[in-house]
Amino acid sequence: MNLKINKGFQRFCFFVLTFCLLAPVAWSQNTSNHGNKFEQLGTILPDPNAYRGMDGAPGPEYWQQRADYDIECSLDVENQRLEGSELITYYNNSPTTLKYLWLQLDENEHSPISDANFADGSSINSFMSESQLNNLNKKELLKKYGCNITKVTDGNDNELNYTINQTLMRINLPQPLKTGETFSFKIDWNYNLIDRVDGPDGGRGGYEYFEKDGNYIFTISQWYPRLCAYTDAEGWQNKQFTGRGEFALTFGNFVVKMTVPTDHMVGSTGECLNIKDMLTPTQYSRWERAKTASEPVEIVTLDEAKAMEKKKQTQETQTWIYKAENVRDFAWTASRKYIWDAMPHITEEGKRVMCMSYYPKESYPIYNKYSTKAVAHTLKTYSEFSIPYPYPVAISVEAASGMEYPMICFNPGRAEEDGTYTEQAKNSALLVIIHEVGHNYFPMIINNDERQWAWMDEGINSFVQYLTEQAWDNNFPSQWGSAHTIAPYMGQEKNKLEPIMTNSENILDYGSNAYSKPATALNILRETIMGRELFDFAFKEYCRRWAFKHPSPADFFRTMEDASGVDLDWFWRGWFYGIDAVDIALDSAVWYKVDMENDPEPQERSFTQKVQKPFDDISKRRNRESGMKFKVEEDKKLQDFYTTYKPWETEDSVQTNTMILYNETFSKKEKQKYADKNFYELHFSNKGGLVMPVILEWTFEDGTTEMEKVPVEIWRKNENKFTKVFMKDKVVTNIRLDPDRVTADVDENNNTWPNIAPEPSRFQIFKSHKFKEKLNPMQKAQGKKIKP
Repeated sequence: MNLKINKGFQRFCFFVLTFCLLAPVAWSQNTSNHGNKFEQLGTILPDPNAYRGMDGAPGPEYWQQRADYDIECSLDVENQRLEGSELITYYNNSPTTLKYLWLQLDENEHSPISDANFADGSSINSFMSESQLNNLNKKELLKKYGCNITKVTDGNDNELNYTINQTLMRINLPQPLKTGETFSFKIDWNYNLIDRVDGPDGGRGGYEYFEKDGNYIFTISQWYPRLCAYTDAEGWQNKQFTGRGEFALTFGNFVVKMTVPTDHMVGSTGECLNIKDMLTPTQYSRWERAKTASEPVEIVTLDEAKAMEKKKQTQETQTWIYKAENVRDFAWTASRKYIWDAMPHITEEGKRVMCMSYYPKESYPIYNKYSTKAVAHTLKTYSEFSIPYPYPVAISVEAASGMEYPMICFNPGRAEEDGTYTEQAKNSALLVIIHEVGHNYFPMIINNDERQWAWMDEGINSFVQYLTEQAWDNNFPSQWGSAHTIAPYMGQEKNKLEPIMTNSENILDYGSNAYSKPATALNILRETIMGRELFDFAFKEYCRRWAFKHPSPADFFRTMEDASGVDLDWFWRGWFYGIDAVDIALDSAVWYKVDMENDPEPQERSFTQKVQKPFDDISKRRNRESGMKFKVEEDKKLQDFYTTYKPWETEDSVQTNTMILYNETFSKKEKQKYADKNFYELHFSNKGGLVMPVILEWTFEDGTTEMEKVPVEIWRKNENKFTKVFMKDKVVTNIRLDPDRVTADVDENNNTWPNIAPEPSRFQIFKSHKFKEKLNPMQKAQGKKIKP
């Protein structure tokens, strides 16, 4: 077959050769600092499977366990003691046959049998506080605390074999529990409540004693033996409870009966089934009125609470009955000190949710005015960003602490003794109420494993808390969310930092790493990287997919990408798996104008290519020895394009080629359109290591400004530095990086370049290049002529 080589094809071959010769030089310049910041997470994430899809959604074979509880308990106010009995029904929906069940005994956190009480170092100081001395004497002080298991039987009252391992209990099943089967068993228990304010070990649940009036507030949480989570991702989550990493729990239904003194009000997870019997006729009528009120209605008034404080009825008791469906936990509170108010929130689906607050007189000035309205506002805002609130109630309890459970949370908010309070005290109460009520969504509904990944509930919740605070008051002094607030933490020495993707128990700075940094990262993702529309849709899809299920970090990462169409692996890698900081510097700026008087002369540009002797492998050698005819030797025409040499006879050589650039000049009229343009060559460096978009504010000599964003992909081929030219109509007097402080830049001192030269440098322009090859001495000696 005869192939005619036309001039166009010759030119194409020449330019291909030119590119092949020049490209390695250009590539090496651009990628000399190329790293892995834009590589996909790949094997860092667990492989998708039939339970969890590659798109981040639950797979077609997703399953989860269920545990239902019938609990009866009695509160001994005088001795601060709780006694209970429960019937648990466990549903094995997994594809695995189970030989035993793991339960959590969180009250053993306060027992000497828990290693966590002795896992911290200690030292002697010149001055030692009582709490420091108590820490040295924990073994003695904690003797009376911990969960006492008095009986464990099956549904027919046959004793079951069990083992207690610190804060965990394993029940050995009398026979294996197969897929689709249920197992019911009973546990009787009791324990001494701990003073969670002034006691030897603190804690989330327990009591607070009010010395002035001799009364208590009881916050009963993590109080009953409850099933550990068993999931497709981890199997049994049976890590010890040390007091920090919180909970991984199983959804189920609860019926709980709490027997307390008749003068104690009870607030709880779920709905009260006998509320009419627990209240006076007047209080019940207020409750009915509160269901349609536009303002909070006091069910129990301040005067009634004060009267009960003084009367102290402890001999007679009554039993409150609460029911909760599809919840992962259950908590409650009791006190004769409580004022109780309520108002409804109507969801977008038209359902009524009773928003309520329980608080002592010490909190009345703040809580009576703000608490219940803050609860309703939180449900409204969180629902807008996730799913409609599904439960019938949401409660805020003032208990001088912050902790969350389904439908109920405990928060601070005390006023001064004279009833006054500062702006800071009010805002502190509001931010904790919003945060803890918000936990109804993360992790109570979107039910991640808190013990493993604190950021998935604290960080995500803190992010939506920020949105809710700003919707409450545009000037609300939020603790986190704004990008610049995390910069001091991220700018620390590397040995003080750890990735967000760090196990809850191992985090050094828990507040910054589990709350602030992930909350800020998500806000940056929303405001700076993705934009609100894409982010909000994807985030809402994550919440919809994983409501009442057990998501993992990979499910979140994948869903955010799947629902937005934005590749975010670089962001997860840098913000969640790394400890680099954002510190992008504007190193220099040069101002240019077009040279309108002169046209460029022809230029010679040389490039050097090292021709390396090919490795003479056995295949090449055998091909020669067999007498094979090589195409480039047979076809002399091909030798016009390829230098023929015998590789086994040629040493490495250096060949220099020179191109002459003939510049096709602009006409005066064409050139004029660039006459008034200003060109600014900016040089940037990445000093912090974390890649981010580059946001510029240009200030012009007429006082106007312009914002411009360079996408993060500018760092793909060189993660350390880049140069970019910008063309502007007006003269620039100042350039500033990240003027709105939206990237968390840790050093703003290198973000401006005010020292632009007063007069521009000039550069010549041409319309296009025309190339002509200048033969080198070797080509001339060989008589080679390569046509352009």
